[in-house]
Amino acid sequence: MEEPLCCCEYVDRRGERNHLAACCCDCEELDESCDRWLTCRSLPPGALERIADTVADRCRVPWFAGAVKINVSLVPPMVLLPVFLHIAALHFLLGLVVLTSLPAVVLWYYYLTHRRKERTLFFLSLGLFSLGYMYYVFLQEVVPRGHVGYSQVALLTCGLILMLVALSRAKKDPGYLPISTSVDKPSQQAFPSKSVRGSSNGLHGAAAGGHSVNGETKGYSRVLAEEREGVKMDWCVKCQLVRPARAGHCRLCGRCVRRLDHHCVWINSCVGEQNHQAFILALFFFMLTSLYGIMLTLDTICRGQTPFTALFYCPGAYSDYSSALSFTCVWYCAIVTAGMGYILLIQLLNISYNVTEREARLALRDNAGRRLLGGLVIDTGQYNRGFLCNWGHFLSLGSPPQQRSAEDIV
Repeated sequence: MEEPLCCCEYVDRRGERNHLAACCCDCEELDESCDRWLTCRSLPPGALERIADTVADRCRVPWFAGAVKINVSLVPPMVLLPVFLHIAALHFLLGLVVLTSLPAVVLWYYYLTHRRKERTLFFLSLGLFSLGYMYYVFLQEVVPRGHVGYSQVALLTCGLILMLVALSRAKKDPGYLPISTSVDKPSQQAFPSKSVRGSSNGLHGAAAGGHSVNGETKGYSRVLAEEREGVKMDWCVKCQLVRPARAGHCRLCGRCVRRLDHHCVWINSCVGEQNHQAFILALFFFMLTSLYGIMLTLDTICRGQTPFTALFYCPGAYSDYSSALSFTCVWYCAIVTAGMGYILLIQLLNISYNVTEREARLALRDNAGRRLLGGLVIDTGQYNRGFLCNWGHFLSLGSPPQQRSAEDIV
């Protein structure tokens, strides 16, 4: 019987027992890569990925039952965000450079992880830490000036709490389909993979097999079957199950989700049938809370000016460091709020036309949808039943289906 791990021991990714004190040992690949870099030679394929995996595996903290691994993606937002904002508060030009580069860096990292098909806690950590840090700056720099009342602070705090509650609900099960564990799984040969038209999103002309678009996994064979009630179904090779209509496979989560909308990096989870309403609520409360906080801060720093005017012209913003930091945080919040406002707008339009992000992108791929409102929404026409019916359908998501009586059936 193996001895239990001490607080500084852990089992590494190769299954070997290791110690935190030996975190700098066995670094031959790192030494070789440094030698190649110093001698201007190319690195072997996959060297950087293996080094990054090793570093991530050794980033641990002592704990009772063994050293606990720290997710490296959680660290950069907590360190870099305050540093960059404080640098931006030193001068107007520094603020312009920092606030311009931050969105570019975040977008670059998003496309990097999206291309590698990796899940990361970076964006969730960035969002939560940004909220906490903005709230801290508001209480530390804005409230002591005496222009914000206790009722306004309480209202802002309530909005923040409501948003966090909605976010925690959105982080729960989005509607994962249960993975079949029975021995009698239907084989792929039982379903024809050629000459089959249609899909779970009701778009005609979707080709079978071998596509990887917006959550569709490579090697996915699209097949239709008919349930007793005539609902279109399709077969997922990865999950080995027959999916209901509008369900989709997420390549990042590795699961099929009912009425899959998209995989959201800001909550590190899919948005589906069970959490779509909470996702919209979280966005809505964030918009209200952020706009209210921006208005209170600008009204305190730039006295006698409207919030919109003060956002672009505030002569006393850099008169002292406290005002400069508050004004920089306002602009940071404004940039984030604009991005989240665009996401909320697209979501509300999609709900109004009863189309999901996944269905809209598949429709663009197959030329099966109409661009409306300047391309902001793609109407597939498959599930659109009118504005009121579409919103009624959305508000009823996740509720159990109504049981029909025997008289109604007869």
